[in-house]
Amino acid sequence: MKNLIMTMTVALFTTFAASAQFMVVTTVNTPDSDLNEEWGTTNFTDNIGIGYVYNDKCVVGLVKAGENAEGETSYDLWGRYNWNANMYVSVQAPTEEMMDNLTVGLGYSYDVWKGLCVEPNYSLGLKEDEAGEREGSFNLGLSYKF
Repeated sequence: MKNLIMTMTVALFTTFAASAQFMVVTTVNTPDSDLNEEWGTTNFTDNIGIGYVYNDKCVVGLVKAGENAEGETSYDLWGRYNWNANMYVSVQAPTEEMMDNLTVGLGYSYDVWKGLCVEPNYSLGLKEDEAGEREGSFNLGLSYKF
């Protein structure tokens, strides 16, 4: 019985993984001119993430979110709903205190070359700060769909 369950699990997992599409995403960070920073690979890899495309409209995954107070790398959950061929709505939240730090965004995906896309987007945190304001940001991202 154990062999049958194991065989079915392996067959299901193999079928699931073979037909899967994955997406790698990142946000390009500009160097801080006040600190005399220069362009480098960290500008492209600080917020790198991977997502699983489970149908034509939806993507879910993990994205690197920097370091926490202990100096350990932290990750956020993110999701994307492809509104049409080029427009998408995104959601990003940390794994702890998720609803307090939820961020939503709207973006445009421009296919540059065979799955490599340039993605300008605007993200806005849902929680207001102490002054009653929400801080949004315009970002430039890159993505590649396998």
